[in-house]
Amino acid sequence: MPFCYDVVNVSCVKSNWSKDIRATLYSLMVLVILTTLVGNLIVIVSISHFKQLHTPTNWLIHSMATVDFLLGCLVMPYSMVRSVEHCWYFGEVFCKIHTSTDIMLSSASIFHLSFISIDRYCAVCDPLRYKARISILVVFVMIFISWGVPAIFAFGMIFLELNIKGAEEIYYQHIHCVGGCSVFFSKTSGVLAFMTSFYIPGSIMLSIYYRIYFIARGQARSINDAKLKLQIRLEENHGVSQSKEQKAAKTLGIVMGVFLICWCPFFVCTVADPFLDYTIPQTLNEALIWFGYLNSTFNPMVYAFFYPWFRRALKMILFGKIFQKDSSRCKLLSESHP
Repeated sequence: MPFCYDVVNVSCVKSNWSKDIRATLYSLMVLVILTTLVGNLIVIVSISHFKQLHTPTNWLIHSMATVDFLLGCLVMPYSMVRSVEHCWYFGEVFCKIHTSTDIMLSSASIFHLSFISIDRYCAVCDPLRYKARISILVVFVMIFISWGVPAIFAFGMIFLELNIKGAEEIYYQHIHCVGGCSVFFSKTSGVLAFMTSFYIPGSIMLSIYYRIYFIARGQARSINDAKLKLQIRLEENHGVSQSKEQKAAKTLGIVMGVFLICWCPFFVCTVADPFLDYTIPQTLNEALIWFGYLNSTFNPMVYAFFYPWFRRALKMILFGKIFQKDSSRCKLLSESHP
């Protein structure tokens, strides 16, 4: 067996994949990293540059894009080497920093998704009081919580070694080895991480988007009924209502589908692994971590590419028009845009 270091007795076992498989894995992961960086950087530049986009909702999206950009910049490259080689060559202290940063940024991204769902709920369900409720101050509080809570949770858990509390013997005798940097949780810390980083914010998102869908469908039906009173043909009204309902279902389905597909497998395995005596293979764990990372890759597409302002901003960035005088004052939104 190949080992990460020459100290065979305590060294982790290195992956024995062929050069072709490694090259393929590295290529795919580099592609994911570059897509994550470019997509989120475009969102950051667009919202920062164009003054018309300086709205509370967009600052929330801007903050989430910053989290996802940092994840692609600071975490994914080192995770790539660990995932392919099954070895950690960057030292134990940096392992703790990397693991803490990984947990913090991944959780912060999920927290942002949760707060964005709350923002959309207020916009759809109470549009008349939306501007009064979701002010710049409220959004900054959301952003502060989205960064602060995951940071305290992640760095506190890893550097105080709370993640291995209650399972020290198993960790040091069967898991820990020189050249390893796996994310390890005991039963208690695994459940806590599952609840804090996934279940609670995920439940908030699911319940809110479920509510948004039915309210949006009800609003579409109300519009349909109002038009019927004005003697508009039934067939035409049915088409409009059905179109609105289908659009709402499609958008919310994509939002929740991407989130659940990316993160659910990883967190389910994280909370289940301690109860299965840590029998889940390292290769599967690494693959599920990268599925979670993909959520940060898809976030710009889901939350920004669907907006008309983003497509206009993207064209201006690609053609270099943002360097023209007063380009920051360009109108990307119609006056009727919410």
